[in-house]
Amino acid sequence: MYISVRDRPTTEKNKATSTGTAARPPVGRVVIILGVVSMLTDISSESVAAILPLYLTVVVGLTPVAYGFIDGLYQGVSALVRLGGGWLADAADRPKWVAFLGYGVSAIARVFLLFATGAAGIAAVVTADRIGKGIRTAPRDSMISTSTPTEHLGRAFGVHRMLDTIGAALGPLIAFGLLWAVPDDYTVVMVVSLAFALMGVALLGLLGPDVRAKREHTGPTPPPFRWRDLTDRRLRPLLAVAGGLGLLTVGDGFVYLALLDHADVTVTWFPLFYVGTNVAYLLLAVPAGRLADRVGRARVLVLGHLALVGAYLCSVLPTSTVAATVGTLVLLGCFYAATDGVIAAVAGRLVPVQARSSGIAAAQTVVALARMLASAGFGLLWLLLGPATAMVSVAALLVLAILVAATRVGRLDGAVTTAA
Repeated sequence: MYISVRDRPTTEKNKATSTGTAARPPVGRVVIILGVVSMLTDISSESVAAILPLYLTVVVGLTPVAYGFIDGLYQGVSALVRLGGGWLADAADRPKWVAFLGYGVSAIARVFLLFATGAAGIAAVVTADRIGKGIRTAPRDSMISTSTPTEHLGRAFGVHRMLDTIGAALGPLIAFGLLWAVPDDYTVVMVVSLAFALMGVALLGLLGPDVRAKREHTGPTPPPFRWRDLTDRRLRPLLAVAGGLGLLTVGDGFVYLALLDHADVTVTWFPLFYVGTNVAYLLLAVPAGRLADRVGRARVLVLGHLALVGAYLCSVLPTSTVAATVGTLVLLGCFYAATDGVIAAVAGRLVPVQARSSGIAAAQTVVALARMLASAGFGLLWLLLGPATAMVSVAALLVLAILVAATRVGRLDGAVTTAA
């Protein structure tokens, strides 16, 4: 938490302003509250995600084809509404309440999940949950960006993602613990999931600060949001780089399946792969953010994909089971630590202040859609070449893409510095 400089004597206020960073700490109250909200929400969503495949196929009795359709909705729907959520937050200059709407929609979806039966009903509930996620993501990241000094953005997003990922790691553990205590009672998991979702919504509504980009802006009053703000010449290179790298970022599930295929890991441990990746992510999120602040956020964003290359290779190259498993999970966590929050930190400073939420949403949407296409294409490649050859081929292409993207790093980081 911090004390506003408006409560200090005039001389202290002037002194804080002249030093640039004395008025606000590297990681303030806004980041912590939003991080805890995300942690509670991720406990809710990931506890359900961990049991959803078993629940849908064993209890509801869906076919693998029907489950695949629902899983596709779960992975991709949020990408289609992120830009709308960002636009609404910018147009109304009310990012807190747009984020609150998104969290609320997801919480309501948890209620209906208790009563949904059949493929159509469950698909509708999953779609609503992911729409909520898409609405809230950009406004939330915009509040973090607005409330944090530019030189500490990487660290702030790292702290937020660390708290978020603690929830992502705890969710599956809570789900499996409940099923161990009450075997086959998936309803218990859903009720607990709903409780965590409601706690997150209540925390944001009651204690979440109303951080508004236009109000917090210290310069001349910015003009209203315009769609052409998203075509800013500083943002276009980031969208191109992020989209190109995203096209070679296959889903975690494929990486885990490849690891399972060659490392002789028992199927029982498969759900815990997600936990291992999340633990590595939360341990590395803050160090990666601080590194990005020091050496350049675009540089860390691009070079962080080298960890993904390493994860691809670890999952298929001949080595011991322990080395392959640990290496794959740690490298995947490192990749997410270097990219997930960093891209929001970069995008938020490449557009005018009145378009901050939309700029972040544009970058996140490009990445999400590119990864959807990557997973679909990789599924075909897996079928044609086999898991090992397909994974090595994508790793080689990703190395080439990183080399090309690295030529834009200096320009992107320079644009961020100029904008700041």
